[in-house]
Amino acid sequence: MQEENMKYDEVEEENSIDFMEIATKLLANRKKLIKWSIVGAVVGLVVAFSIPREYNAGVTLAPEMLGGKAASGGLSALASMAGLGGGAQPGMDAVYPQLYPDVVSSIPFMTSLFSMEVKTSGEDSKTMTLQQYMDEETSSPWWSVILGLPGKIIGLFTSSDEAGDGHVLNNFQLTKDETLLVEGLNKRITASTDQKTMVVSIAVKMQDPLVAALVADTVTTRLKDYITDYRTNKARNDLEYAQLINEKAKKNYFEAQQKLADYLDRNQGLALHSAQTMRDRLQNEATLAFSIYNQTSQQVQSALAKVQENTPVYAVISPATVPVKPAGPRKLFILIGFTFLGFAACAAWMLFLQPMLADFKTKQKAAAEEQN
Repeated sequence: MQEENMKYDEVEEENSIDFMEIATKLLANRKKLIKWSIVGAVVGLVVAFSIPREYNAGVTLAPEMLGGKAASGGLSALASMAGLGGGAQPGMDAVYPQLYPDVVSSIPFMTSLFSMEVKTSGEDSKTMTLQQYMDEETSSPWWSVILGLPGKIIGLFTSSDEAGDGHVLNNFQLTKDETLLVEGLNKRITASTDQKTMVVSIAVKMQDPLVAALVADTVTTRLKDYITDYRTNKARNDLEYAQLINEKAKKNYFEAQQKLADYLDRNQGLALHSAQTMRDRLQNEATLAFSIYNQTSQQVQSALAKVQENTPVYAVISPATVPVKPAGPRKLFILIGFTFLGFAACAAWMLFLQPMLADFKTKQKAAAEEQN
């Protein structure tokens, strides 16, 4: 039993890490550690200053909820408090707040932003479309050019699908450049919905602070317009139909009224029963036409009220503002990270890799001597 314990203690001693020995090795090679850390810091500085500045602009709004408040009652309120109200509630319209991020990231929504006008900040301010800004004014780190060089070389020997002068944007079939632009905008324009409060947050990241604020404001406006058009679509169609019927009823009423007036002008003073019968008939037709015209006018007013009722109201909690400070890159964190990486790489080389390599060479040398 004692022998087993002694063997176990020996194995444990072999497997245990001698921190004092590690600290002694690191202290003995502190100059090399400092050199590697300095190299890491220099690389970190190059990386930090090569990454373009990015500015974040955001909008927070609370949309009006329709249908679900009356249909689901107290159970939906309890589910919302418990954090279970993640989907559409009974009676709620199809495009509920949880789908707003999908609407924003959809291809039709993103391509609709291509032609919006933006203005860059600074003394040399320029006005251009968002597509031109993304193509001409958005820069990338120098290493992205190197990494993308093989693709450009391959592209020289393959057929190109670049759009010509007469190209018309087609959401069903985008070109390669348009697809890349949509993907780039999706990375820079994001939307999210709080599952409990249903508050929608829109975030835009651009290399120009003014452009970021303009895009955030435009995305918010177009999202509200999209939801408004969806919710009021049927009511607006009903309004157009009611207005069409009202115009016809108005025309019929005016024609019937004019027929009655013309008949009375031509038959003044006649006491014939046939004349009185015709007068009564025209009078009844004018009265009926007026009644229909009055009813259709009331339907038009009711349809107008329905459109107004279905128009959602959005409470903008936090509007878009031009950011003052850049959101990235965080140069200090990059510098510290690369400095630590240089230190860790040097320490790993001295403590593990270098002894393993020396041991491997010793074994090879011993094996060669045995063969000789």
